[in-house]
Amino acid sequence: MLKDFVSFLTKANALALAIGVIIGGATGKLVSAVVDDTLMPCVGLIMPAGDWREAQIVLSQSTDATGKITVNALKYGHLLGAMLDFVIIAFVVYVITKALLPKEPPPPATKSCSECLEVIPLAARKCRACTTVC
Repeated sequence: MLKDFVSFLTKANALALAIGVIIGGATGKLVSAVVDDTLMPCVGLIMPAGDWREAQIVLSQSTDATGKITVNALKYGHLLGAMLDFVIIAFVVYVITKALLPKEPPPPATKSCSECLEVIPLAARKCRACTTVC
């Protein structure tokens, strides 16, 4: 069983997936840091409250015997921040993927024979299936 597991891990697909997950996690952390440190302060200037990620709608508030205040709230600021982080990270990953992956080659130029509808190269003068002049 251990031998099968090692064989599975050494296959190219499993290694590529592991490397992709690790690089994706590191890219996510990097983009989150850039967003938190450069973009969000600019967004914070536009928003009326300074730290907009802490924005919430308080549903209830209570104080326990030790004086600790417990707040039950809808934290929409955190949700909006997470959504903005996701959109930015997804866009950066898209741009990197488009830049690194090879472009698909264009399909070969072909045409159809007028008699038998066989697909033949565009430069062909005769159909190889029915020998009709094209």
